[in-house]
Amino acid sequence: MRYAALISYDGTEFAGWQRQKNAVSVQEVLENALKTAFHKEITVTASGRTDAGVHA
Repeated sequence: MRYAALISYDGTEFAGWQRQKNAVSVQEVLENALKTAFHKEITVTASGRTDAGVHA
């Protein structure tokens, strides 16, 4: 099943959108929140990315 969502965030504390091994990303935080809410792994795919510290 697929869903579409529009999100916005303050990117000050993030190292960009895409999941990274040694830094906190928006994708990682969002996927962890969805896992907590739905009790299963959920992968998020974005139509664009941001760099570190960028707000979207």
